[in-house]
Amino acid sequence: MDREWLIRFLRHRIGDERIIRLIQKWLKAGVLEDNTITVGDKGTGQGSVISPLLANIYLHYVFDLWVNQWIRREARGEMIVVRYADDIIVGFEHEANALRFLDMMRARFEEFSLSLHPEKTRLIEFGRAAAARRARLGLGKPETFTFLGFTFISSKSRRGAFQIKRKSRADRMQAKLKEVGDELRRRMHWPIPKLGEWLRQVVMGYFAYHAVPTNSKALAAFR
Repeated sequence: MDREWLIRFLRHRIGDERIIRLIQKWLKAGVLEDNTITVGDKGTGQGSVISPLLANIYLHYVFDLWVNQWIRREARGEMIVVRYADDIIVGFEHEANALRFLDMMRARFEEFSLSLHPEKTRLIEFGRAAAARRARLGLGKPETFTFLGFTFISSKSRRGAFQIKRKSRADRMQAKLKEVGDELRRRMHWPIPKLGEWLRQVVMGYFAYHAVPTNSKALAAFR
């Protein structure tokens, strides 16, 4: 993130220069790694408690406001946008719309010293008509994508109707299970009732986020 732009964005809503100066000092505080303090001239310092908030403010002005204008002025057909922090999913009815948007979003980000992740940014065919169209062309099943811990799949219900299937990401679940296993080894001296209560809390916490329709197999595997 470009700090000059960040301060300009903050001044849209903050009139107290003392708060602005405090944030500027925060940005210049640097990062402590291996007993060495590194002070950069860009970004907010990874690990800083204020970093997620400042990143959200930055993207609000760079992306959110811009994409709302894009939808009103440029969009043809249906369009959906979901952003959580710096993870973004954008859906389009027409491929031409998607290609134009991707080019314009890349240019927009470059204006504000941002870039799209080259490996995580991709254009896929997904949704109600994707499976039938790809089958006609011999392209196989629609691609899937991951977002906020889930894999999203173009699927069908038992009655044959289109359904978006959400499944807990296998790699994330394995990482969580390994974490639980490591923790169990550290707690192996605990009384079994106390250990059982801790495990119950772990399972309930996992289910609180992952217990969504179409994800029962992953939940059963985790349990």
